[in-house]
Amino acid sequence: MSLPAVLSRIDDQLPDALDRLMGLLRIQSISTDPAYAQPCQDAADWLVADLQSIGIDAKKRPTTGHPMVVGHIDGPGPHLLFYGHYDVQPVDPLNLWHSDPFDPQLEDTAKDRVIRGRGSSDDKGQLMTFVEACRAYKHVNGALPCRITFFFEGEEESGSPSLIPFMKENAAELGADLALVCDTSMVAPGVPSIASQLRGMLKDEFTVHGPRIDLHSGHYGGPGLNPLRELSRIIASFHDDQGRVAVDGFYDGVHEVPDDLLRQWESCGFNETDYLNSVGYTQPHGEKGYSTLVQQWARPTLEINGIWGGYQGAGSKTVIPAEAHCKLTCRLVGDMDPDDLRRKIRAHVDAQLAPDTRVTWDGDLEGAPAAVMNISRPEFEKARQALSDEWNREAVFCGMGGSIPIVGFFKEILGLDSMLIGFANEDDAIHSPNEKYNVESFHKGMRSWARVLDALAG
Repeated sequence: MSLPAVLSRIDDQLPDALDRLMGLLRIQSISTDPAYAQPCQDAADWLVADLQSIGIDAKKRPTTGHPMVVGHIDGPGPHLLFYGHYDVQPVDPLNLWHSDPFDPQLEDTAKDRVIRGRGSSDDKGQLMTFVEACRAYKHVNGALPCRITFFFEGEEESGSPSLIPFMKENAAELGADLALVCDTSMVAPGVPSIASQLRGMLKDEFTVHGPRIDLHSGHYGGPGLNPLRELSRIIASFHDDQGRVAVDGFYDGVHEVPDDLLRQWESCGFNETDYLNSVGYTQPHGEKGYSTLVQQWARPTLEINGIWGGYQGAGSKTVIPAEAHCKLTCRLVGDMDPDDLRRKIRAHVDAQLAPDTRVTWDGDLEGAPAAVMNISRPEFEKARQALSDEWNREAVFCGMGGSIPIVGFFKEILGLDSMLIGFANEDDAIHSPNEKYNVESFHKGMRSWARVLDALAG
């Protein structure tokens, strides 16, 4: 099969590929808001039709929520499962967008030409890099070099409530030799990256209760216990002055980064100053004794995501509130057990409670352990070399600070190892106003997947 001809086809057809992507980006597939249920159906239909247009046996599959898209095509090489998601985040606050988030535009910036619009980077643009690579490969060669199952989800941005039941019910159909995921970023602009590890996630929420009702701060100010003050004290107790989490046993299961991997990370092209300055920081503020990159990829965290209580309206209201609330998340690494860690955090909070206070916890127990990829498999080195050839720069194995639960589900339910290759940049503003995806990422992403498919088939 002719790889050079495939790459030339991708180059020649870039305008058409951009047009197709723009069509998908116009669909307002916000999965978390029931008002957008029909657009989510429309996005699934769009993908089914597009896959069918290149000879893939694709269907929209119903779930209790938004539909899945599953497609199959035979090929001579290994069986690969490609995963992406077609749903997107809400666009709020809308007033911060410079243009309509669902009227995507090609825009020239000081550094790059970009595709501006919701979902351009997360994950429609990334998903389509793979589809377009397959389109070009099949046009040139009449067939794909591998047997491929396409698996597109419509609820990734809203907790994937239908994903696990669907995967369990269709495990035999979704089985493959290796899962490919394109929902990640490059460690630095122009540095092709394969994620070798992901942090896990734990979410929890608690309420500190004090007096039976909100109290007049003149009548009870002084002798009255204020739940907001108590909550502030508890939150302050979570960390010491070195940035370490002070919950007893929090670091059980955490491992230091091996020296050989640490050396690779140090030379991967990551620019700490740019990373910090891009969001208004002048220095890192995490755990002392670890570099910014290690803090981001290989150390656990406990973060406070929301605090509220008392009067929230205009002006002032002189009350001591009856309760105060806190949302928190932890990023997990190594062998940290989310259920065990939840018990330790709750025990820590209980130990901090003052007399006349009590705490209640949210009952939605959400958590997933960290994931480490099996980069010793020969496919990983083949893919790394293919990426290096395309980008004219040594591809790197990197960590990721975020969490991608599907990787754990692939392993747990389907017994599949995953390979994560993405072409987003850190400044793509995913989940934020003015999301963008570099045209270079889209173009070279297509070329990269064509090379990877060709390498994996060999």
